[in-house]
Amino acid sequence: MLLGQHKRGHMENSELVDPELRLLAASIPPLELSNDMLHELRNAESGYPPVPDTRTTRERRRVPGPAGAPDIELVIYQPAGARDARACIFHIHGGGFIMGTAGDLEFMHRPLAEHLDCVLVSVEYRLAPETIYPGAIEDCYAGLAWVYANAGSLGIDPRRIGVMGESAGGGLAAALALLARDREEIPLAFQHLVYPMIDDRTGVTSGPHPHVGQYVWTAANNHFGWGALLGREPGGEGVSPYAAPARAKDLSGLPQTFISTASLDLFVEENLEYARRLMRVGVPTELHVYPGGFHGFDILTQSALAARAIEDRKAALSRAMTGSTPATHCTQP
Repeated sequence: MLLGQHKRGHMENSELVDPELRLLAASIPPLELSNDMLHELRNAESGYPPVPDTRTTRERRRVPGPAGAPDIELVIYQPAGARDARACIFHIHGGGFIMGTAGDLEFMHRPLAEHLDCVLVSVEYRLAPETIYPGAIEDCYAGLAWVYANAGSLGIDPRRIGVMGESAGGGLAAALALLARDREEIPLAFQHLVYPMIDDRTGVTSGPHPHVGQYVWTAANNHFGWGALLGREPGGEGVSPYAAPARAKDLSGLPQTFISTASLDLFVEENLEYARRLMRVGVPTELHVYPGGFHGFDILTQSALAARAIEDRKAALSRAMTGSTPATHCTQP
C-alpha cells in the first residue's frame, strides 16, 4: 500500500532524491490518514509486482494466539526438497500498524527463501486501531513461540531463528527482540530491521529535520499510526518499550542487528540513534543509510539504489544465518 506526502511539497527536496527515484516521488499523491479511509485502504490493490516462479511451497496455518485472544495465522514459505535444520526468518509486515497483511511481500519472500535456503514465516497480527497495544506484539510473540516450539517438524534449526520487518513491521521486530530477551524463553540469532518505526516521539515532541518525511510516510501519518497503536496521544509518558523500542533504557543482550534506512526517510534519525545505542552496549550492528532514498524505496522501485539495498540485506541475512557475526560498523553508500 503506497501512502502519500504532505501537501507542502513534492518539489521541496526533489533535488535530494536519487535521480532514478524522482519520477516515483513526484507521482505519489498526497494522502493524510484518517479512520474514515481505513476500510478503503485495506481493501485497495497493493500495486506490488507479481509473484515470480520459485521452487518454494507456501502454507497458511492457524496457530494459538496469546492467552484469551483469537488464533493467529502464519504464512510459511519453504524451499522445495526436504532438509533438516534450516535457518528461519520470522517476518512481520509493515503498514503503520493499521494495515497490511502477512502475504503482501510474497513476491519478495518466495525468492528470498529460495535464495537463502531458509524457512520464512510471516505473521498475521491484529491491526490498530481495532486492537491497541499490546495486541499486535503479543500476536507476534505467540507466532514466534509456536515456530520455536515446532521447529523440528518445520525443519528449522531453533538456534538460527531471527526476526525481520520493514517500517511498522521493523518496529514490531525490534520490540519482539526485546520481549524475547526479557522473557528468556526464545533465543534469537539476529534482528533485521528495515527503516523500523520505533519511536512514537518522532514528529511529536520534537520536529524531524527539514529534509525527511515528505515522501510516502509523513509526520502526520506517523502521528496517526502511533495514536492508533497506543490508543492515546503519542509522545507522552509511560509508553512501553515493547510498543516503541526506542523507549527501552537497556539494549544490551540483544542479538546481532542489521538496520537499513534512507536519508530522506522520516525514521532516519531514530534509526541512527538506535544503532548508536546498540553499538555502545556491544551489540554487533550493521547500519546502512542510502542517500536519496525515501520510505519504501527498495520495495517500490527497481532502481540501482534499491537493488543495492536488497543485495546488502540478503548478504547480511546470509551471514546471520551461518553464524558469522559481523564486526560493528556503519556504512553510508
